[in-house]
Amino acid sequence: MRLAVINDEVSQDIDVAAAEAARLGFGGLEIRSSGEVPPHLMSDAQLIAVRDAVVGRGMHIVGFDPPALKCRLPRTDAEVAAVRALLVEAVRQAELLGAPFVRVFTFYREGPPNPRGAAAVAREVLDGVPTDRVPLLVETGMRTNSPTMRHTLEFLDHLGDDRLGVLWDPGNSVFSGWDPAPFPQDYALGRERIRHVHVKDPAGRTAYVRLGDGCLPWPAILGRLGDDGYKGWVSLETHWRVGRVLTQQQRDEPWGESFTAGGFEASSICMRLLRDMAETADAVRAPGADATDANTGMAEAGS
Repeated sequence: MRLAVINDEVSQDIDVAAAEAARLGFGGLEIRSSGEVPPHLMSDAQLIAVRDAVVGRGMHIVGFDPPALKCRLPRTDAEVAAVRALLVEAVRQAELLGAPFVRVFTFYREGPPNPRGAAAVAREVLDGVPTDRVPLLVETGMRTNSPTMRHTLEFLDHLGDDRLGVLWDPGNSVFSGWDPAPFPQDYALGRERIRHVHVKDPAGRTAYVRLGDGCLPWPAILGRLGDDGYKGWVSLETHWRVGRVLTQQQRDEPWGESFTAGGFEASSICMRLLRDMAETADAVRAPGADATDANTGMAEAGS
């Protein structure tokens, strides 16, 4: 099982985040904000410093998380162009980082999820975006038009671009209220298209809690991923803090110290828990399962 953590869940100091992740046996960092700068506003010099800090410790950068398509549905040509420009720049930034994907969303929903309508607009946005250079992964997003795997697959089917994969975040599905139990049924629907996994543990729709104390059966999920030949990264996105609860705005705009404060202690605890769960899952996996490739999702066999 290849383990990573989103850097600003640990610290706004990339060196501190990388050192703690490495100390606890994690092999990668997924990059969001650093040094109090949101990901999409980081300069080339800042991106290079982040890359060098991670790679210099023998670790991998496992993804790049700008707020791409994390906005209301654009309604004018100018709004579409602005969303496209952010995404084009995100692809360039990911290349500079050496990140294997750019995470995207499906726009904030207004009322019930509308994955078909979101796909129609996303098709316009993606026109001219070099998705062949860095893959795009669509996250199951809590407030977006794809809160569950079912919605995400409908979005992708109507988008009609097989180059996009799924970033599965079952915690978002629970917290959205659209699927209180996304494992195993929702997972089974999309397992062949999952290329990355976010790990956090919700207590229903009230708050995120220490890993293992919430609604999701993470030991069973990790075991199933291993048995199914998952080859991607499992990336901790703690969202739990000791002594405080993140606000909706902090979850929507997860950058800066107001978001990260308290994350070092909470993420260190959860990294240990995730490491132990993954080691147990690996120990009981079916013989012959292959989970050695860091940059793809499910193994070809059985996918």
